[in-house]
Amino acid sequence: MDALLAILDLEKLEVNLFRGLSPQVGWQRVFGGQVIGQALVAAQRTVDASRYVHSLHAYFLRPGDPTVPIIYEVDRIRDGSSFATRRVVAIQHGKAIFSMSASFQFDEGGFDHQFDIPDVPMPEALPGEKELREKFLVHAPEAIRRYWERPRPIEIRPTSLEHYFSRDKAAPRQDVWVKAVGQVPDERHLQAAVLAYLSDMTLLDTSLYAHGTSVFDRTLQVASLDHAMWFHRPSKMDDWLLYTQDSPSAHGARGMTRGSLFDRSGVLIASVAQEGLIRKKAVE
Repeated sequence: MDALLAILDLEKLEVNLFRGLSPQVGWQRVFGGQVIGQALVAAQRTVDASRYVHSLHAYFLRPGDPTVPIIYEVDRIRDGSSFATRRVVAIQHGKAIFSMSASFQFDEGGFDHQFDIPDVPMPEALPGEKELREKFLVHAPEAIRRYWERPRPIEIRPTSLEHYFSRDKAAPRQDVWVKAVGQVPDERHLQAAVLAYLSDMTLLDTSLYAHGTSVFDRTLQVASLDHAMWFHRPSKMDDWLLYTQDSPSAHGARGMTRGSLFDRSGVLIASVAQEGLIRKKAVE
C-alpha cells in the first residue's frame, strides 16, 4: 500500500501538468487501475478541495509502458456553482494512451436509496491468500499461481474459486471481497483514488465465466477498453469491501461487466461499468 500511495502522489510539472511513475514489477504494460487512479489525482489537484468526484468516464487508447513516466495533462473544462468538470489525457512517447472526463460536486443533501448488499459469505469465512497458496495453488496452472503469489496493495478473496480451476461454463457473475493491505490515509480525495485503482480488478474475468475460460487463457487477447465509475458515498477504505459483478453481454470480441462496491455494513459506495476486449488470437 505504501508503494501504491507513492505512485498516486504525482509530481507537478507545471499548471495542469503532472508526472506519474509505475512500479517496476516486471509487468509488460501498466495496470489500468493505476492510470485511472493517477488521472483522478491529477484532476483532483486542479479542483477546489471541497468538491469531490462523483463520476468518471475513461477510455484506454494504447497499452501503457511501465518503464517510462506518464504525463497527465488536465483541461479545466468548467467550474460551475455546483459542479466542476475536468478532462485528463495521459501521454507516453508523444501519444495519448488514456483519456478521462471526471465531474466533481460539493456535498449536498437529497433523496437517498440504494440496492441491498447480496447475501454472500463474509471475508473471514473465506480462505486468505496464505491459505490459497498453501492449499489451492500447489497444483494450479503456472499463470494462476503467479497471479495469486504476486504482492499486491489490494487483497482479494473471491466467494468461489471454482472458476479458476474449472473449464465448465458458469453464470457470468461473481462476488469478490477486496481490502487494502495497508493503511489508507483518512482523506476523501485519496480514498477515491484508491477505490478507482481497485475498481479495475477482476472485472474482465466476469465476462468470461459464461465461456468456460479466464484472463489466464493464453489463446485470448484481453484488455480494458473503457471504464466508468460513479462514487455514491464516501468510504474510509479501512475494511473489506464487497465487489459484486455481472456481465450482461459479450459480443463482437467485447465483453461488458457491471460492478457494485459495498462496505461491510451494506452501504453502496460506488458503481462501475466496463467493456473489455476478449478476442481469440489467430492460430499460428
